[in-house]
Amino acid sequence: MPDLLLNLSKYTFYFTLFMNSISDETFVFRIALTMVEGVGDVLARQLISYCGDVEAIFKEKKRSLEKIPEIGPKTAASIISFKNFKRAQEELLFVKKHGIKMHFYLDDDYPSRLKNCADAPVLLFYKGTAPLNHNRMVAVVGTRKATDYGKEFTNKLVEELGLMKAIVVSGLAYGIDIAAHKASLNKNIETIGVMAHGLDRIYPQVHNQVARKMVEHGGLITEHISGADPDKENFPKRNRIIAGLCDAVVVVEAAKKGGALITADIANSYNRDVFALPGRISDTYSEGCNMLIKSNRAALIQSAADIRYIMGWDDDKKNNASVQKKLFVELSQDEKVIVDLITSQKNPNIDVIVYQSGMQPSKVASLLLNLEFAGIIKCLPGKVFQLV
Repeated sequence: MPDLLLNLSKYTFYFTLFMNSISDETFVFRIALTMVEGVGDVLARQLISYCGDVEAIFKEKKRSLEKIPEIGPKTAASIISFKNFKRAQEELLFVKKHGIKMHFYLDDDYPSRLKNCADAPVLLFYKGTAPLNHNRMVAVVGTRKATDYGKEFTNKLVEELGLMKAIVVSGLAYGIDIAAHKASLNKNIETIGVMAHGLDRIYPQVHNQVARKMVEHGGLITEHISGADPDKENFPKRNRIIAGLCDAVVVVEAAKKGGALITADIANSYNRDVFALPGRISDTYSEGCNMLIKSNRAALIQSAADIRYIMGWDDDKKNNASVQKKLFVELSQDEKVIVDLITSQKNPNIDVIVYQSGMQPSKVASLLLNLEFAGIIKCLPGKVFQLV
């Protein structure tokens, strides 16, 4: 991992070699799409849906682009006038040189929890070893001005999450975030940091050594190309990735306003379970948590046992494969599809099941209800399903 933006001019010779590969050409177009002014993640999906693939977007006529819903003359002109493919090529070189993985939202390896969030990044850059589709992922976030109370709870919580074989996700910021990452590394627990800038730097720089260790025992992920600065507007966008990657979000300490509360609100909009550590009513950095609990936007948490209970994460070692084999004799073909998805996707929510099965939402809802009545599956908070 470099600390400063690389001077990639000396690698120009290799552009032609990379472009001889269809795969690399596709990657260049994917990167380029994220760079087009006025085209965010929602519009990018819309464009791909109508045009068929990313390359076709850039080859489409302006008049045709303007006919796509939500794509007006200004956005169409921005796409047609985009010429900076060299920068996209440079980014591909950077990615290859540093062993960074790119996850496109239509790829099988794109984080499954994020896939059904309408505003999730169409392209992610990931450097690390931890699986992004691990069956248990918990975000631990909070104020940058953490108290001893918050840090002590974070250490205890992370240790307990490790015993539950969960991956800890946070934002690599001061305070609770870095406390969660450090506690994870100290206990040999995989931890993933979501960044608000490119992978060519670490912000804040003081967390550089921690970040390097995380690459070997977890990972770093971002939606930004190298050279992107940690601008103020990037942090709320980062928070949606934190919320979307995880099954649950724990807010340890937060004032009345701040990034942790934004993450909690986004998590609620994604139907994720949110937990908050209560504090004294006189404590500034407990006001946000207390408000979340008071307004029923978060469950009160005292330990990871509360997460285990609400999420339905028990320690029973069941052989799902043998259960499936036994069940499939009695299930209809559509029911088998649903059960197989619930097993392979590691407790998906209803949106994931609808998307992956290709069935109508009403049909999926009916099948899930039948399977639940039959005692084959159970519904957990957040419309998440698992085998009994």
